[in-house]
Amino acid sequence: MIRTVCEWFKILGIFRISLVGLLVLLSICADTSFSFFSNPHASIESKLLEDFQQQIPASIGSILLTVYQLSGVEVTGFIVLAVLCFFALKRFWSEVICLGVGNLGILVIVDGILKPWFNRTRPYDKLLRVQGPSFPSGHAAGSVVFYFMSCTLLAAHYPRLRRPLFTISSFWVVLVWLSTLYSRAHWPSDIIAGALVGYVWLSFCLAGLTVWERYHKQKIKKRHLAMQYKNLDT
Repeated sequence: MIRTVCEWFKILGIFRISLVGLLVLLSICADTSFSFFSNPHASIESKLLEDFQQQIPASIGSILLTVYQLSGVEVTGFIVLAVLCFFALKRFWSEVICLGVGNLGILVIVDGILKPWFNRTRPYDKLLRVQGPSFPSGHAAGSVVFYFMSCTLLAAHYPRLRRPLFTISSFWVVLVWLSTLYSRAHWPSDIIAGALVGYVWLSFCLAGLTVWERYHKQKIKKRHLAMQYKNLDT
């Protein structure tokens, strides 16, 4: 068990482990009564949102609003289910577990733990009906985990699709982030924090998958060698 954890941390690397430690420390030590959380409307972020919204033409703004709606739980959940079904049909069971744990995990981390903990209010004058705390952004975290995890898992089996998959996904993720800002569903710092949390959780899940696959291959190899020795004895 200890060996497995050490291998997991080795795959993650110093940078990702340090980032995890920093995020956990900031979450524990953060004073939720600080104006950054309790009164974000008086911060510079409020002006940044207003300036950003004014710079976007109405035609592009309507597209961004549609993007935000399409990136919601209902549509994204359908896409997640479709990818899971594809992996299941291909019998990529490790990928099914990784993608399932990754998406359920980020929902629990963001909506079940972090948002209630910080309880930050959303911007005023939202263009769409959005409820619940603001920090960190579930759209930012979820899009990083689902799309980039799906790309990584698919590219492992279909290397020729790596570039188009990551290009399209990156473009869509950026659109999702911009749509959350334009619709005033989140503050800019919500997006940054959500992206960081999503990146850390994505790294943990993919590192865990790597460790599991190595363990599984070693187990199969040992079983194969044992069968060979048994055949020699007979």
